[in-house]
Amino acid sequence: MAEEHTAICRFCHSFCGIRVTVEGGRVNKVVGDKHNPMYHGYTCVKGRQLPQQHYNPERVLHTMKRQNDGHFAIAADQALDEMAEKLSAIIKKHGPRAVALYSATYSFPYPAGGLMAASFMSAIGSPMMFSSGSIDQPGKPVAIALHGRWDAGPQPFAEADTWMLVGANPVVSKWGGIPQYNPAKRLHDALQRGMKMVVIDPRVTECAEKAHVHVQCKPGEDPTILAGIINIIIHEDLYDADFVELETAGFGELKEIVTKFTPDYVARRADVPVEILLEAARTFAGGTKGMVTAGTGPNMAPRGTLMEYLVLVINTLCGRWMREGEAMPNPLALMPTWHGKAQPQPKPPAWGFGEKLRVRNLTNNAGGLTTAALADEILLEGEGQVKALFSVGGNPMAAWPDQLKTYEAMKALELNVALDIKMSATAKLCDYVVGTKLGLETPAVSQPNETIWGYGASTGFPEPYAMYQPTIVEPPKGSEVLEEWEVFYGLAQRMGLQLEFAGVLLDMVNKPTTDDLFELMCAGSRIPLAEVKKYPHGHIFTDDSIRVLPRDEDCEEKLDIGNEFMIGDLQQVVAEPVTSDAAYSDELSFSHRLVSRRLNDVYNSSGRDIPALTKNHRYNPAFMNPGDMQAAGLSHGDVVRIQSDHASILGIVEEAPDVRTGVISMAHAFGDAPEYDNQLMYIGSNTGRLTNVEKDYDPRIGMPRMSAIPVNLVRVDGPLSNQ
Repeated sequence: MAEEHTAICRFCHSFCGIRVTVEGGRVNKVVGDKHNPMYHGYTCVKGRQLPQQHYNPERVLHTMKRQNDGHFAIAADQALDEMAEKLSAIIKKHGPRAVALYSATYSFPYPAGGLMAASFMSAIGSPMMFSSGSIDQPGKPVAIALHGRWDAGPQPFAEADTWMLVGANPVVSKWGGIPQYNPAKRLHDALQRGMKMVVIDPRVTECAEKAHVHVQCKPGEDPTILAGIINIIIHEDLYDADFVELETAGFGELKEIVTKFTPDYVARRADVPVEILLEAARTFAGGTKGMVTAGTGPNMAPRGTLMEYLVLVINTLCGRWMREGEAMPNPLALMPTWHGKAQPQPKPPAWGFGEKLRVRNLTNNAGGLTTAALADEILLEGEGQVKALFSVGGNPMAAWPDQLKTYEAMKALELNVALDIKMSATAKLCDYVVGTKLGLETPAVSQPNETIWGYGASTGFPEPYAMYQPTIVEPPKGSEVLEEWEVFYGLAQRMGLQLEFAGVLLDMVNKPTTDDLFELMCAGSRIPLAEVKKYPHGHIFTDDSIRVLPRDEDCEEKLDIGNEFMIGDLQQVVAEPVTSDAAYSDELSFSHRLVSRRLNDVYNSSGRDIPALTKNHRYNPAFMNPGDMQAAGLSHGDVVRIQSDHASILGIVEEAPDVRTGVISMAHAFGDAPEYDNQLMYIGSNTGRLTNVEKDYDPRIGMPRMSAIPVNLVRVDGPLSNQ
């Protein structure tokens, strides 16, 4: 007999509220939950494929150990015994720094795993913890550290009469400005009430199609455009002079540098009409509420930190932060109550603290240790060399920049462990692959999306929403899969370590449950977890009495809109030749710039093993403007070699009128190891291979150029096996 349950979709970070039909102990249908107050029945095509994800024939259902002739299933306890023994030997011989952790996007929906992994690393004494955030949007936290964070937070999307998206398409990516909780509906409602949206993007995206102003620019020129918009706002007195006078420092330095970013200069450099630039600035500054927000693409392009800093500067110039007496949009639910104050917070260090890496003079930074240096840390011999790596919810071979270097690093490790649901490109190179439980096989809680409140404008839940989900189904019969946290707890037990989880010392004899860990995570929350569990559809726990508090009388903090490092970066921009086709490169002989994009039916490297999500194609199309294709003598479906100044990949051309001329648009996180390149039609190509982590990188935080990459292309004839 069929049963229906409410649940949290964990295919991605959006956590949509869903209804799950279970029959005979198996999930057979997933739809959106119309009674969920945050999502209103929304779920995307990926979430509706949870049954196919759970029962995929390619799913890893046992722990796999690599031997000379392939991977073979072994008992999980035996694998943990062997891993613990090898780890102990590595730490004894090389020290705890020899063990590194990489946690990525698929660890975010399983928060107990991430916390337990960090606890384990702390227990062994290793500082080598890396995340996908350091190669995705590290500019956000670093820019906040330079500019300062407004304690009461940003103005909410629900009240905005204007909004600006920089390289973001939240309708598809579920990130970047419009709240990712049914973003299409939220955008539709906002436009219906009269909100005017400005979009800066080289593509005519789904959001750009609905924009009041679309600045279709040359890729990589977002800092130029934003500096030009700041110049217009200041020159035309469109800024909030009272807020700037009271709450900021550095206005004079900012005003002086942006005078060089005249509309004519920006138009020439970014290849946008002057009148479009003027309209964009006037439209945004002419509103009363609303934010500028940015997406992954411009963060992966050169000077992502500068771009994010200028985003904050525009928001501050226009006074777009919550003010004293206004109701806090989200005082949080499964975390302690947030009583925001109408003042800046003290600024943390942006970089130069914590662990010092052995390459490129890099240190820890507000975005975390840079994953772009981890392959070097594995390959560089000597004291401190990384010998063991745990990849949790990630796929380094698909996600890390400089894929060929990553490939060599994965093979060089003495112990390479992946916690994964399939034999990914990385898993195939690992010594052990631990098959992990999926979203409907474990309890779930919505807290992770509260933890990112304030990561950037309009991130996290826009209202104090919370939801809990119990286990819905058991894993497939005969399988032996673990939760991520169980792996690190089990290793700690075997190595005689004491773990501290959410500030509490764990019982290392009597194993906790996931619910036990959730209780620790939610201790002291504004809404007790027990209360949240009473609402199977989730609930918005509003409290209009929680208002923005006044500024402390002794507060001397200011928002820094003239930061010396960012002013220096703007001076570097102005010093570059306007005709340069590569902001950091000496090479000017490239015909196109390759930009990253999101696809609606995949989530980074996840989803490409599900037939319903690959009905259009399993590969990674090289989307091009029809005019460019005609000029190059290319037709739809042609194979091309795309060459950067570092490496090359193959691509399959697809006509896309939404892409501006001179641009190739491809998704990141596709592909596999080099020996699989001839399977282009089935696995696509990895754009990270085109990136050189030792060149064109942010010297302070190590973020390399992963988008707006200068490239040439040439058609490939003949069988792929000969290429």
